[in-house]
Order: sequence, then structure tokens, then C-alpha cells
Amino acid sequence: MWTLTALLLQVPHSGQAATLEKPTLSLHPPWTTIFKGERVTLRCDGYHPLLLELRPISTLWYLGHALLPSHKKSIEVQAPGVYRCQTRGAPVSDPIHLSVSNDWLILQVPYAPVFEGEPLVMRCRGWYDKVVYKLHYYHDGQAVRYFHSSTNYTVLQARASDSGRYQCSGTMRIPVESAPMFSAKVAVTVQELFQAPVLQVTSPAEARGGVALRCDTRLHPRKRDTPLQFAFYKYSRPVRRFDWAADYTVPEPELDELEAYWCEAATATRSVRKRSPWLQLPGRGSAPGPAPTAAPAPHAAALAPGSKPLSFRKPPVSRSVPAMPNATSAGLQDPAAGGPTAAPLACAPQTPAAGPPVPDPDLLLREMQLLKGLLSRLVLGLKEPRALAEHRGASETPVVES
Repeated sequence: MWTLTALLLQVPHSGQAATLEKPTLSLHPPWTTIFKGERVTLRCDGYHPLLLELRPISTLWYLGHALLPSHKKSIEVQAPGVYRCQTRGAPVSDPIHLSVSNDWLILQVPYAPVFEGEPLVMRCRGWYDKVVYKLHYYHDGQAVRYFHSSTNYTVLQARASDSGRYQCSGTMRIPVESAPMFSAKVAVTVQELFQAPVLQVTSPAEARGGVALRCDTRLHPRKRDTPLQFAFYKYSRPVRRFDWAADYTVPEPELDELEAYWCEAATATRSVRKRSPWLQLPGRGSAPGPAPTAAPAPHAAALAPGSKPLSFRKPPVSRSVPAMPNATSAGLQDPAAGGPTAAPLACAPQTPAAGPPVPDPDLLLREMQLLKGLLSRLVLGLKEPRALAEHRGASETPVVES
């Protein structure tokens, strides 16, 4: 009887496996690529139900689809492949891909996923820790960093744009300095910490007390405990700076005009910031129903619904508009002053546009002769002042044209 009771207690309930979380599989050292012959440690941490403590709860280890013989909480491995673990009554853990290389140079990246805003560390390692000189790191084929000798490459705050394929190159002294050697390319993916927020209306404009807005986003399942702060903006002006609350209420006096709002979600350190699309609030003035007694603001009537933000900038003035005739030159005056008024513009006689003036050849010739005389006087004055005086006397003699 006691044996049957113990066996029944050891079998988990059918719904228990669904409620238990997956165990956490970790790698020590935390690099997914090692040299041939090296060993690393895998550790499985998860929830272990007591089950009357009749015998220790074992841990199951998988290499691919094969079940490993060990049932300890941590194991040492050196074979390449995909490793998983499972505690009794819980789902299987996330996998860890272990690669084994026989090259002179390897690029090591962390096994754990890297999220936006977190540091991304890479390590270019020589064969059994030989020093690497003239070290270059590459991202998608482009050199991004150079070091004189072995140094880790760190991206302090990773972004989605940091995802891609990385590689390193360098030389080693074995015993003399070798030619540049390249590691195999390694794919790195920066996980999204949270989705871009969406600004939503949680109460209609007809509700008293204003319109309630909510800045809605979703964290990654592994980072669901990360605290976020939210800010709200009206056009480019902040109406509420960063706070822990994801809700904001638009004051009622602002509801008479069409307005554009957007929100921003960020981590507490502002390492990751994302903004929502624009949200147009129609307000009471444009809501369906009886016409409002107060006329809307001039800019509100010109706004059309859409996803683009509203702007108060003046439209650009076209420079290709032909110039209109000057009405004041025709004697247009104020009718209230009793003065004469010009005829309508459509009835005014159209004056043909004057073409370019035709140059007079004689006039041009005289101007050129005058300019030549002035230049000659200047040259003579600089060379010999006496010759200039004689030249002036000769020039004053009148010339009689026949």
C-alpha cells in the first residue's frame, strides 16, 4: 500500500508540466566555439518538485535526440552538437549549440542571447591561447576594429543593426610571425527587447474628463520583468515626461481641435528607446453629431486624417509664378476716398513685352576709344610724368572733323 502511494505521488499531475517553467541551461566558459580537445561545463538549473523526497530528482541530458547517461545537475562535455536538459516534470530547456574547431584562430561569441541595450562581447582566440597580433574584427565583411594584440571586441549597447556575421583575423608567432589567418564566420543575432509601442485610445472623446491614451508594447518573454518608462508628446512638445505609468489622459479643453499625439517607451537607463506612430485625435469639433457652436481653429480645418504628423510650417512659395502688372501704376485708389479707380485688370490694354535693347555700333566704338585713351594716360603717368604732360597738351588741341 505504501509503495503504491509513493509511486502515485512521484508521477506529476497532467497539468503540472504546463505550469512549470523550462529549466535554464548555462555554459561555462560562456563561449559556443572551443578548440578540439577542450572541455566545457553545462549546468541545468530549474524547478525540482519535492515529491516526498523518496529519492533524488534526476536531470535528463540530451545530445541531439540521444539521451546521455548522466543525471547530475552539471556535466562536462567536449563533443560538438546541440545540448538540452530537462528536470522531472518540466519542459525541455532551450538548446545550446557547441562547436569544436581545429583551426589556428577561432571567434568566440556568448551562448546566451544578447538583447538590445546589452553589451555584446566577442573574443578572437589563438590556438590554445597563443597571442594574436595585428588583430582585426569584421562585421559583414567590413573591418570595424583593430587591436595591436589579443583584445576582446565589445559593443557597449547592442542594437538590431549589430546583428550579422562576424569574423576576425590576425597573425601569431609560431615561432616566427605567421601570415594573416582568418577565423570562421559566426552569426550573431541581437534580440528585440520590446516591440515598438502603439498609442491606443482607451476611452472615447465623448467621455468626461478627457480622452484616455495608452502606450502599449510587449516585452520579450525572457525579459518580461524589465521595467519600462513611458513619455507622451503632442506634436513635438512633451506633455508628460518619462514615468512608469503607460496611461495618459488628454485634458478636456484640448479636445475641441484635431490633435496629433505619439508616445515613447524606454528602459530606465534610456539605453533602448522606441517611439510609436502618430495618432490623430478627432476631438469634439469633428466628432459626428450636431455642428459645434464655436468655429474650429484655422489650422484644424485644413488637417486631413492620415498617419503623417501635422505641421504648422508655411507652404513653400513657388518662384515660377509670372509677375502680375502693377495695378498702382494705373491710378488705382480707394473708392471710399472718392478718387478715380482703374479699369478691371481683364479690361486693361495688354502692353507687349519690350525686347532686349539693340546696341549702337557707333556708341560702342566711341566708348572703346575713350577707354583706350584713359589706359594710355595711366601707363604714361606711371612711366614718365613729363611725357604725360605733353600728351595732355596734345590731346587738348581740338580736332576738326571734315
